[in-house]
Amino acid sequence: MINEYQLRILPEQAASEQSLKTYISREKGLDIRTINAVRILKKSIDARQRTIYINVKVQVFINEAPDTQEYIPTEYKNVSGKPQVIVVGAGPGGLFAALRLIELGLRPIVIERGKNVRERKEDLAKISREHKVDPESNYSFGEGGAGAYSDGKLYTRSKKRGNVDKILNVFCQHGASTSILIDAHPHIGTDKLPRVIENMRNTILECGGEVHFKTRMDAIIIEKNKVVGIETNDGRTFSGPVILATGHSARDVYRWLYANGVKMETKGLAVGVRLEHPSMLIDQIQYHNKNGRGKYLPAAEYSFVQQVDGRGVYSFCMCPGGFVVPAASGPHQLVVNGMSPSNRGTKWSNSGMVVEIRPEDLNDPTLQLQAYEVIEGSTEQQTDELIRQSSRNGETSVLAMMQFQERLEQICWRQANMRQTAPAQRMMDFTRKKLSYDLPVTSYSPGIISSPLHFWMPKFISERLSKGFEMFGRSSRGFLTNDAVMIAIETRTSAPVRILRDNDTLQHVTIEGLFPCGEGAGYAGGIVSAGVDGERCAEAMAAYINRI
Repeated sequence: MINEYQLRILPEQAASEQSLKTYISREKGLDIRTINAVRILKKSIDARQRTIYINVKVQVFINEAPDTQEYIPTEYKNVSGKPQVIVVGAGPGGLFAALRLIELGLRPIVIERGKNVRERKEDLAKISREHKVDPESNYSFGEGGAGAYSDGKLYTRSKKRGNVDKILNVFCQHGASTSILIDAHPHIGTDKLPRVIENMRNTILECGGEVHFKTRMDAIIIEKNKVVGIETNDGRTFSGPVILATGHSARDVYRWLYANGVKMETKGLAVGVRLEHPSMLIDQIQYHNKNGRGKYLPAAEYSFVQQVDGRGVYSFCMCPGGFVVPAASGPHQLVVNGMSPSNRGTKWSNSGMVVEIRPEDLNDPTLQLQAYEVIEGSTEQQTDELIRQSSRNGETSVLAMMQFQERLEQICWRQANMRQTAPAQRMMDFTRKKLSYDLPVTSYSPGIISSPLHFWMPKFISERLSKGFEMFGRSSRGFLTNDAVMIAIETRTSAPVRILRDNDTLQHVTIEGLFPCGEGAGYAGGIVSAGVDGERCAEAMAAYINRI
């Protein structure tokens, strides 16, 4: 017999299968000797009150052996010789699109500008060690995309968009812990995710697909408003319709699309800083205990959101027990992001703290950036020329938000003496508009330097952040503190444009055979939602191929 129970129990009672058996036998009047196994189906932490509870949904196997399969596997068949589809980008959107194409009997050809997930490690180390950013291999570009080395958090609110459980099960099939099927906020960890991504790539190859690394798409071949293939930086041409899953940092792709008349629109995003606290302090605040998390609780998470002067100020991509990392994708940039290992065991916890910016805000004088000289031959110079061209035609460029990102990242880089050493300020000093004369020890490996963020960041951002911090400090005592440090600058919260597509067919609104996909196209916001969108684009591609 298998019984299911919804339990609200103390952390120590949820700590092991044996403790669960003991609790269930006592509370449900069962003989513990008849309970063969207890399987947790869902688990969440309720830390709203001083006493912390764990909410768990369990299956109890009474005089019955549990089945051994803890996830639902997907069958992938060989697709050698089948019609081929070009998938540009090997991030979560591209990888899940490729795997779903195989399910549907189509042969994916994955084109990835960066290196495989293991070779990327060497280039990431150079950012911290030598302050050198490889524009083709960094935290954004390479196998696995931005998610591979920036945490592996799998929490999403976008459950209306597709089958989230399918995405999680595919991760488990490729080596992720089955705990991601259980936890309310599932997390693989930066140390575990690369192996999972390698296994996904191997599935694609074993089924007859192709994966090409160090191969950058330089142009989409369009004939009579129909995509027939792509051209790459090494002179090769790949034929077929295209799923475009290039991520939110592939600015050269946005420039090419804009210059070639592919319809896009400016999209809002959020900009701010990485805020880093001692993890012990966050544990004490969130668990209402001066001793912190104790033996049975994980590193604490938090989530803050407030409306400040008509715009949202909120925490983003919270990393308990994690690191702050350098996330620039090219020279003349300084960008930060956060990640956590699977055990979330460092002595720091960080989160993006960002302010909502809408396209119409770009004309707000308090959002204007200080004047600076665009570096000759830089990508920013290319963007400026496109902006000037559109201005001459009386248009507002759809690349204006991207240009704002680029300029702010370059200003931050200049504040850091043209290195990856990040400008930083203690949290309370920032709210008091006071320079920090010393800084706490940080997880950010290239190092931090004291800088008056309140002075050089646009007032639109800095003043709302300051007010938001004061509100968060009132609602969560101890959060606003000089033990926390703000590290600049967080700009890559989402894509600065949306590549327009039809709501039903998911094809571009005017170009046949082009399927904008995932976070870079403006239709996702994280690993899981990008994976869901990748699957949807694969299904739409299959329907398209069946029609032609």
